[in-house]
Amino acid sequence: MAAYEGARPRSTLFPRRRPEAPLLRPQAPAPARRRSRVVLRSRRRPRFFGIAIGLIVVAFLLSFFSLVQTVRISTSGYDMDQLNQRYGQLQNQRQQDLSDINRLDRESAIRRQAIATGLSQLPAPIVIPAR
Repeated sequence: MAAYEGARPRSTLFPRRRPEAPLLRPQAPAPARRRSRVVLRSRRRPRFFGIAIGLIVVAFLLSFFSLVQTVRISTSGYDMDQLNQRYGQLQNQRQQDLSDINRLDRESAIRRQAIATGLSQLPAPIVIPAR
């Protein structure tokens, strides 16, 4: 391990102060630093990767929400079809009951039912004279 005179370890808490340039010497402009492509690529990859994962998660959530809404709508449609079918059955039953009531309400229908059950027509009434 080499030790250089005047070398000090860098402090991470306080930034290193730059020594002021002497006024007697003109300072040449510092050459433009060339950025390392490795550093540039390594900084972009995690950001791009994180954004890509975020977009995939958002797309998945939106598609899942769409699927839930589609299932909810289809079940509502199924329930409505079942209710409409039951309503049609009740209307048919009501119409049949009304026609039965109208048919059985007549005197001849009542007499026919009475004879079918074993009842007979009453004989002529017996009139008893008053004293």
